[in-house]
Amino acid sequence: MTYSLSLRLLTISLILIFPALLPSAAEGQQRSYTNRNLDYVLDLPSAEWGVIKVPGVAHASTEFTYQKSPVHLRIRREFVDEGVSTADLVQRKQRFDRVSLRGYVKSKIERFEGRLSGTKYAYEYVTPGQPTAVLIYYLHANNRFIYRVEFVGPSNELQALAEQTDFIA
Repeated sequence: MTYSLSLRLLTISLILIFPALLPSAAEGQQRSYTNRNLDYVLDLPSAEWGVIKVPGVAHASTEFTYQKSPVHLRIRREFVDEGVSTADLVQRKQRFDRVSLRGYVKSKIERFEGRLSGTKYAYEYVTPGQPTAVLIYYLHANNRFIYRVEFVGPSNELQALAEQTDFIA
């Protein structure tokens, strides 16, 4: 009897302790999303990134949302003239945003190195009564296509997701 009780306690202890030694299943749930229209495969770092289908006139598009916050992700593929750099696209975007967005404040522009390389551009502006932060990665696919990976949401939320935004880009 004592042997059976000791074995049962040991089994229960292992059941309770062993999962704590392993990484959480939720933390390691990386998954991929494929968009055949825009010719990309996106690796999402966790299951908290959800897919949203957005209906459109010509075709539907796909966006992503982070379930714990109001952060959204959009990916667009831009056809550019040969020789146009990601830095050129940032300058165009800055000129447009400076005159069209209320409370526009430029943050950082920096070089980004990843599977695709390019330029990382952050800024903030004010929507009706609320500050909104934008983080855009312009990534060179080839000499004619540049992907724009755009995260939009509250500044503190985007800062908290910095590792994940870099991972996705």
